[in-house]
Amino acid sequence: MKTIAVLTSGGDAPGMNAAIRAVVRAGIAMGMNVKGVRRGYAGLIEGDIIDLDARSVSDIIHRGGTMLYTARCPEFKHEEGLQKAIATCKEQGIEGIVVIGGDGSFRGARDLSLRGVPCVGVPGTIDNDISSTEYTIGYDTAMNTAMEMMDKLRDTSQSHERCSVVEVMGRRAGYLALQTGIACGATSILVPEVEFDLDKDVIKKIREIRSTGKKHFVVVVAEGVGGVEEIADRIEEATGIESRATILGHVQRGGNPTVRDRVMASQLGYHAVELLSNGIGNRVVTVQNSKIGDMDIYEALAMVKVFDMDEYNMATAISI
Repeated sequence: MKTIAVLTSGGDAPGMNAAIRAVVRAGIAMGMNVKGVRRGYAGLIEGDIIDLDARSVSDIIHRGGTMLYTARCPEFKHEEGLQKAIATCKEQGIEGIVVIGGDGSFRGARDLSLRGVPCVGVPGTIDNDISSTEYTIGYDTAMNTAMEMMDKLRDTSQSHERCSVVEVMGRRAGYLALQTGIACGATSILVPEVEFDLDKDVIKKIREIRSTGKKHFVVVVAEGVGGVEEIADRIEEATGIESRATILGHVQRGGNPTVRDRVMASQLGYHAVELLSNGIGNRVVTVQNSKIGDMDIYEALAMVKVFDMDEYNMATAISI
């Protein structure tokens, strides 16, 4: 391939800039021209494309967000939108695309690959909910951001002998909630993957732990469970413990990426370019057993990620 492009799609994640940087510089090192598509698939449809060189991606490895911007694009789900994107690729001489994003972004990459534009997906989402890989770009930074904020909340909860009910991101997955809950010593962790009884699994537990002398509590709730205000009200009504709800929100998407996210993003981006340089598309870059690899995009999208119940049970057992 002589010319490839890179785009970011879906929700932004810290480390996406590091992946863009790796794609651009790897492409140049392998003798290719690299273009950047701004605003994801919407930019591909509209032709919002820029030329990138080694200096274009200087001083971005440490920055959160994505220099190429990102957007959701309903039009790309339809054949007319796909054909517009393909026409743009032909006009720009784009022979392959690195798509950085989640499962929705990978479906777009699959559809383009099927129509003759080879694409390679790079997993980037703070939720770590992509079934084909054990790690996604942005997950480590988001966990550390949530942990730091919960540590601060715990300080004030301890001072006032309160219960903090904290919502972290994760609409369909509880990985972020589980990991940050363990790291912060949460009393209870509520995730979409595990059914729970608020009275038995949270309120009763708080009562039992309070009888041992503990006076402040943290309950971590994944976004997909929701209802943190109602949960806090129920806890306060049932226990008499002043309870406050906090939604951490989009702050978890921002911030300087951690070392792990910068290194992983660089490795994943480089591997994606290696595939395209060999004329290989319709693949997703993966991390399995801590090693970088890749698999067919159909196979990747058909996989189901299994929630780690052993880790969840461990977290429940030690939160006493």
